[in-house]
Amino acid sequence: MAQLDNGIISSALTTINRHFDVTDNWGAWGITIYTLGLSISLPIVGKLSDRYGRKKLFVVEIALFGLGSLFVALSPSFGLYLAARFLQALGGGGIFIIGSSHILSTVEPEKQAKYLGMLGAMNGVAAVLGPNVGSFLLDLTGNWHILFLINVPIAIALFILALIKVGESSDPSPGTLDLAGIVILSVAILSLMYGLTNIDVDFWASFRELDVSGFIGAGIVLIAALWFYESALLRKPNRDPILPIHLMRQPRYLMVLLIGAFSGGTLAAMIFIPGFTENVLGIQAEKSGYWMTPLALASGVGAGLGGALVAKRGPIFTVILSGVLAAVGFALFPLWIDTKWQFLVASMIAGVGMGVILGAPLNILATEGLNANKGTALASLSLLRQIGMTIAPTIYAGFIARGYKNMGELFKTDFQDILKDNVAQANLSQEALDELAQIGRQMASASGAEPVDAGQIHDIVQSIQDPALKDVILDSVSEVTRLAAENGYGGLYWSAAVISVLIVVGAFILAPLRGKVTVSSDKG
Repeated sequence: MAQLDNGIISSALTTINRHFDVTDNWGAWGITIYTLGLSISLPIVGKLSDRYGRKKLFVVEIALFGLGSLFVALSPSFGLYLAARFLQALGGGGIFIIGSSHILSTVEPEKQAKYLGMLGAMNGVAAVLGPNVGSFLLDLTGNWHILFLINVPIAIALFILALIKVGESSDPSPGTLDLAGIVILSVAILSLMYGLTNIDVDFWASFRELDVSGFIGAGIVLIAALWFYESALLRKPNRDPILPIHLMRQPRYLMVLLIGAFSGGTLAAMIFIPGFTENVLGIQAEKSGYWMTPLALASGVGAGLGGALVAKRGPIFTVILSGVLAAVGFALFPLWIDTKWQFLVASMIAGVGMGVILGAPLNILATEGLNANKGTALASLSLLRQIGMTIAPTIYAGFIARGYKNMGELFKTDFQDILKDNVAQANLSQEALDELAQIGRQMASASGAEPVDAGQIHDIVQSIQDPALKDVILDSVSEVTRLAAENGYGGLYWSAAVISVLIVVGAFILAPLRGKVTVSSDKG
């Protein structure tokens, strides 16, 4: 329910913007505010669930998410709609974390990887199917409110079932809760994530803007100040710091967090699958979202496979396999894909690779050696994955933008050859050929015999009289546009493959560090 929601809204964003009469830039805040709320809630809910009980926090999270969904659907204004989305995020952020930490605290060790794999499978499939479910419900009902109202009865059922069926688990801490640390951490994460979400397609140039560098810098300064504050607090009796300082001093755990950030970067590559199928494979825009389904199913299979592999071969082997499969799958996009069946094969390989890392291996590695604070450890991992998912789309979009920006060069280098081939295959009438020759002479005279550019092509198309000739030129323009898209998406998926390779490198670095695990005390 929680993971579906973030994808569902993307399919209804235009309809919601129209309903509230806001611009696309303002409308995007419906997603941004949810991302910010998730980022803030993750570490706090992880800590509170460890301290006060995972069942208690689970039902609180379900209630917040259900109420937030109801308030979104009933929002009379855009401001209240954003506030309700933030409330939703405060509820949605901890559900998966609490589920994972509950498994790690209550299930016998030999079965943990299996159950985490199952949980990861549901999470992965839901994340990818969200846009498809949203599109289906929107087409069926024509009403965006149903996308959120449908969560309410589900949340009520979950609330009741959790009270009846879920057992309590916790890691009691005798110290006083670190309220000051919670406030500082919340402001730090809010500042950092807000700055990251403001990064534009021109990645490095964005850092010259105050709303990027200023907020990111402030977030880093606050996190550094919090570190010193928490370190001092740890030395005092009967205090319970919000940060897992003992974990963050371990190179092993820091490497797990870095791999988690890389995994978020690979997951973000899925966002661009519909655009790839539309602009490179020529699939209709309204059907492009459905082509994420094979990848979604593959990621679900991969998550279950990851749980089984952790139990049999260990988490390091599983992480390495995940990175290799994802790297191969993403590399096939620019190297191999020309047809739809090739896309299905490549996307399913990448999907299995991403799915393998979703549930069990990193969660097992993050909580290795812990007697307490499992929720806190998993929450920090999820936060780093969320940061990776926030940064990576901007980098990926930059490749696409550069691909289309260089389209003028393609018109100068490729258009004439493409046009000649299409003319040769079109069997044009003599009148059309004469018109084409006349246009060629006019363009040569106007441009000094230089190849035509995109602007000149537009003028040509407007003046053509012969319909068949117009179709040939339009087809040639489309082929050049597709080449630009191929270049842009090729760079995108090469970078995703590189990030996947970094996961493999990180796993090899992590392997010898596992022998240096420091077992935490109950106080942590």
